[in-house]
Amino acid sequence: MKLNQLRDNPGATKKRKRVGRGPGSGMGKTAGRGIKGQKSRSGVAINAYEGGQMPLYQRLPKRGFNKPNRKKFAVVNLGLIQKFVDAKKLDAKKEITEDTLVEAGIVRRKLDGVRILAKGDISAKLNLTVTGASKSAVEAVEKAGGTLTVAAAPAAE
Repeated sequence: MKLNQLRDNPGATKKRKRVGRGPGSGMGKTAGRGIKGQKSRSGVAINAYEGGQMPLYQRLPKRGFNKPNRKKFAVVNLGLIQKFVDAKKLDAKKEITEDTLVEAGIVRRKLDGVRILAKGDISAKLNLTVTGASKSAVEAVEKAGGTLTVAAAPAAE
């Protein structure tokens, strides 16, 4: 096999359709848009419009409920904290709070608090204080010899 013998599989590539390029192309004049009407003009997008019939998204019943005052937590995995400790961006000897995590760059912002999840493994002995944590995360930190304290969420400022 030589470089000049390389070919794509037959049918793998297809020439794109060039519309509006004269009568010989078979897609000239109206460029496959038909004659007149809203869809023949530019700048028209009629998504979900069904010609006056009630659109599907309106025919189906509404389901579920979105809690207006729900809490949104910044999520951090244990593996990521371990990575930052290894890279000396976090000091494992000091207490690690939510503000420390923001300063280190693990979390961009605290939102309604920081929640620790157990993905990844932790080997450093850490003293963490956060708003939330999964049971498995608490177990993993304690197994490594550290403590994970779940403090009450700070009052809305």
